[in-house]
Amino acid sequence: MSATRYNDPMKIRFDSHRIRPIDNLEQMIPYLFALGCARTWMTLTFAAPAGAPAALALDPHMVFDYVYAALGIAVTVFARRLAPLHGRPWAKPAACAAMLAASLCIIAAPTAPSLAGGLGLAAAVLGAFGFCAMLLMYNEAIVPLSLMRIALYTAASRFIAVPLTYLCQGLDAKRLAAALVLLPLISVGSLVLAFRQLPARDLAPKAYPKFSFPVKPLVVLCIYAFAYGLRTHQLPEGAGVHSSLSTALVMGAFFVVVYFFSNRFSVSALFRSPLLLMICGLLLIPAEGLLGTTAAGYLISMGMTLMSLLISLLFYDLSKRMGIAIIALTGIMRVNSLFTIWGGSCADLLDTSGLAPSVQSIVITAAVVMLVLASTLMLLSGKELASRWGIRLLETDDLAEEGRRAEAVASRCDAVSVAYHLSPREDEIVRLIASGKTNPQIEQELFIAPGTLKAHIQHIYVKCGVHSRKELVEMCGGGA
Repeated sequence: MSATRYNDPMKIRFDSHRIRPIDNLEQMIPYLFALGCARTWMTLTFAAPAGAPAALALDPHMVFDYVYAALGIAVTVFARRLAPLHGRPWAKPAACAAMLAASLCIIAAPTAPSLAGGLGLAAAVLGAFGFCAMLLMYNEAIVPLSLMRIALYTAASRFIAVPLTYLCQGLDAKRLAAALVLLPLISVGSLVLAFRQLPARDLAPKAYPKFSFPVKPLVVLCIYAFAYGLRTHQLPEGAGVHSSLSTALVMGAFFVVVYFFSNRFSVSALFRSPLLLMICGLLLIPAEGLLGTTAAGYLISMGMTLMSLLISLLFYDLSKRMGIAIIALTGIMRVNSLFTIWGGSCADLLDTSGLAPSVQSIVITAAVVMLVLASTLMLLSGKELASRWGIRLLETDDLAEEGRRAEAVASRCDAVSVAYHLSPREDEIVRLIASGKTNPQIEQELFIAPGTLKAHIQHIYVKCGVHSRKELVEMCGGGA
């Protein structure tokens, strides 16, 4: 068998020049509406209810946040048993049914004042379960894509939720009720379409390697959430981390920057942006008028929204490089909602301290600036992100090129697998080798013995007509 077999253009045709970071943009549509409609639904039901909120003993939004965080923690703890969540026959129907039931409770509450408290509590618990499950399955649907696509699709999805929310908030009661029923159906339906677009290899259950949880990014996110919570009571209309105008502004800007300029600066520059937004917002608080309170509220909200997206990208990067189930990483991110609540509670306690409002503002601003600055510098300067946890996104100088290369390698591996009739296990190994994984890393990720891996690699060499790892990597475009 010739060692140059893989160079036969009749056997494999590689059109890597056609693969660009955002080719086939129509593939974004299912992701756009899966996350966009889910976020719209959550905003309309709990974050910023369109109707007049009933006077209840327990705030449904607070109950929602606590249940949502508790579920996220539980998913992280039991991820080994749950992953992949979308592969569970009950997961999608349960998420849809829970969101629909929550909508019906909210719709029914105004017509039954005596039951409003119970209905509100039921809606919060059911809604938290449905929304949490929906987002975790969305994470599973998008993680196989390149980081470039993940960044663009997620930003666009968060952006589209804003006009959808404003559109629904202008509806009358009957049409709003219909929207609350339709949004979960559209969201889950779009999620199903997103999964159908993925190759079968990305849907198959994978081994669950041992790993050390990346605490540092989570701590940074929680500090930002706490800082945001300290100012939630002073946010102007249109500012907030949910589907608000400030979210549309920052996600729109993020999409444009990543789309057009991702090859002109390092990714670490993006992680300095939330720090700049947050600190500028805090420093503007003492000012009066439009350039004071209003601008400060928008900047603080935008800083928090952007940081949550960027931390998500770090976890996606870790999941892709280490083979860790994404729900084990993103599930616990839900605790940031608790830190937002606790930040607001601290601000309330400070109000009862007897200090003058101006002194309170100075104390909060000084404390938050130090926390945010220290946490961001800790994240950006930490070499252990790559060495200990395998997160290398901050070292990426060109996100567009990184995405193009990843998609080119995947395309070549597809062609190699088909042309040389590789088995599913051999296909997995070829992709891991092409991505730069060492033998010990592959053994850990696939849970196979060293001897078994060596046997698989030798079979791959024979089938593909190559004699070394270097030739195999070149065949798959991994060395490009």
